[in-house]
Amino acid sequence: MSAASSSVRAQPGATTPADGAASGPGMLIVGASQSGVQLAGSLRALGYEGRLTLLGDEDHRPYQRPPLSKAFLHGDMTRDQMVLRNADYWAEHRINLVRNERIERVERSAGGSGTAFAASGASWDFDRLVLAVGARARRLDVPGEDLPGTLYLRNADDALALRAQVPQAQQIVIVGGGFVGLETALSLRKLGKEVTVLAHGERLIGRAVGRETSAYFLRAHRERGVQIRLNTGVRRILGTEDGDGADRVSGVETTGGEVIPAQIVLLGIGAVPNTELAESMGLLCEDGVVVDDQAVASDGTTLAVGDCANLPNPLPGAEPGDRVRLESVNNAIEHAKVAAYSLTGRQGEYAGIPWFWSDQGDLKLQIAGLSRGYDRTLLRHDGTGDRFSMLYYAGDQVVAADCVNVPLDFMAVRAALAQGATIPYEQATDTSVRLKTLITTQT
Repeated sequence: MSAASSSVRAQPGATTPADGAASGPGMLIVGASQSGVQLAGSLRALGYEGRLTLLGDEDHRPYQRPPLSKAFLHGDMTRDQMVLRNADYWAEHRINLVRNERIERVERSAGGSGTAFAASGASWDFDRLVLAVGARARRLDVPGEDLPGTLYLRNADDALALRAQVPQAQQIVIVGGGFVGLETALSLRKLGKEVTVLAHGERLIGRAVGRETSAYFLRAHRERGVQIRLNTGVRRILGTEDGDGADRVSGVETTGGEVIPAQIVLLGIGAVPNTELAESMGLLCEDGVVVDDQAVASDGTTLAVGDCANLPNPLPGAEPGDRVRLESVNNAIEHAKVAAYSLTGRQGEYAGIPWFWSDQGDLKLQIAGLSRGYDRTLLRHDGTGDRFSMLYYAGDQVVAADCVNVPLDFMAVRAALAQGATIPYEQATDTSVRLKTLITTQT
């Protein structure tokens, strides 16, 4: 029996014991996500000595998600290489890692303590509760969505299912023109597949980048052999009988009436924050669990971190009341650090600024800041191939940048934003000058 058994009434799920863990309920982190793992490690680094339980609903050790659509899909990374921490880490840091358990109900007492109940019948007492439950794939409600061969790509099981079916498919339709769809498209092209991307909007990755960057990725993907249809929805997913007499996906009928053959249809139309547990607890939720700048939810005791949390905009100079929900590794890590300080009775500030990346074949897109509220843009391109930066300005203040294969520009804009500084527009037009030399403190 594990050292956690004194606070666990029943524990059917897979558990990695934490030898020498303190007695008493301690902290319960629901969600063995990137943010959950970071929070557990940060708590120990800050000197928290109480019992610490990290509980996940997947039957996998905590792992990195970004490689699922890239290196893992085309075989450049193994399952073991995606694991976030080795097996010894949990015992060394006295963290009880519990796998394959889904919390369905929470009963709370005064002061933030309570009991969490899983679907299996297991339950965990806690002194403080943190929700690191992430987000799930948005479902596409059309006829044929449940046909074999129609897949999503959000977690490890999704990636394993996709990788197992790819060898038998030659034509693949991807529904969704966001990061996951485009990353997967070029991964599949690397494997020699015919790929068609259906984007519902008028441009690719429209919620993350400006029009010029969207237009560039449209051209780049088409040049690399990806067929792309913009302003195209799905009317239904078509099926046919396979050799065993069972229905299987055979194609997609678009809203325009076009039929596109496919042996796999991958649906990547965004993510929905997992707020059901928070809502059942009476916590305020609006595009995620609403938290303050210390990651504390509306009840004043529960915390929420990472993809599931709606937090005050951490950008320096953000308008009061401006809120964001950020889906990125960087946010998962930095937000978890804030929560760790909060749980140990200290005030922590969100470090740095939001940033994102997307590896699409040989194209590495790095985004610093949030490209909204800008009134002019600046393209930095020295004319040498697939490398450029698009800077976004609100007046004289640089607010964001999209950088493709130009990591130095990305780092410079990120540094300027973190300092509350800017990069003068006129000087930045000279591509022979490094942006980091132009960082100027605003007066």
